[in-house]
Amino acid sequence: MLQIHENVSLQNFNTFGIEAYARYFVEINHKEELKELFADTKWHNINRLVLGGGSNMLFTQDFEGLVIKMNIRGIQHRINHNEVTVEAGAGEVWNDFVNYCVDWGFAGVENLSLIPGSVGASPIQNIGAYGVELKDVFESCEAFEIASGNFVHFNKADCRFGYRESIFKQEKKGQYIICSVKFRLFTQAQINISYGAISTELQNRGITEPSIRDVSQTVSEIRVSKLPDPSTIGNAGSFFKNPVITAQQFKKLVAVHPNVVHFNVPDGVKLAAGWLIEQCGWKGKIVGHTGTWKNQALVLVNHGEATGKEVFNFSEQIINSVYQKFGVKLEREVNIV
Repeated sequence: MLQIHENVSLQNFNTFGIEAYARYFVEINHKEELKELFADTKWHNINRLVLGGGSNMLFTQDFEGLVIKMNIRGIQHRINHNEVTVEAGAGEVWNDFVNYCVDWGFAGVENLSLIPGSVGASPIQNIGAYGVELKDVFESCEAFEIASGNFVHFNKADCRFGYRESIFKQEKKGQYIICSVKFRLFTQAQINISYGAISTELQNRGITEPSIRDVSQTVSEIRVSKLPDPSTIGNAGSFFKNPVITAQQFKKLVAVHPNVVHFNVPDGVKLAAGWLIEQCGWKGKIVGHTGTWKNQALVLVNHGEATGKEVFNFSEQIINSVYQKFGVKLEREVNIV
């Protein structure tokens, strides 16, 4: 029998460590429990929030509805020649899943090491880092359709992946709950070290033919050097998306700011949000109980007693500052509740 709890603190369920309360709270350990939960129509017409690792969430107020904490676990794989299908439960910690793949020698997710959050949230956000995105390794996912009470499968095309986007954040938002995800990986690695500081770090260590474990460890160490540990100081990783502008916009921007950090992408030019924020003088800045991280301006932190509204208002100041200086509008990557 499912236990529905009332007035539950969410402080330990979000990596920002923001204090907020859920009117109702339930934990799901098996997918069939979703059928049991929504057999009661009371939960169909109430505000709902599905929580994985709580690593991409900022609570600006209490949640007057039902919070569903996904704890479905388990990882299994099937090898077919060079290809491997790995399926993981939505409640698996993302980095535990990456470590599982690296330990087995399954290549494809090593560049995504140490990203906080859960497996179930990874396709919703189309997580990405160091030249690899979730869509590059995604095969399918199984999701519970709330309206029908059925389990539905989505393939890659169904998900309509974009930069930190998917169908689950757009037209299907709130209609499905992801239960498990299948990934297509390989036993023979095609190492990707072209992005960021990976190749430089490997060269510094004298590694000329890196394994996927070498890449995973290097990415992890780079992330640790730049990003704060949520268990030590509250944060949600990168707070803003890297903005993508048109080639025409970039031509005007680079004429005024020739040193702007950028990357060419198929639909335009991607700018480094962290660089833009740093140029506006925000890196390492502390305002009240919040601020930006000393080693990475893209990360907003909770210095102890920050409220969600305080963090949100601080982010608004940064957005306005960057727009005034560069004419570029930053978007929040973190979900605001």
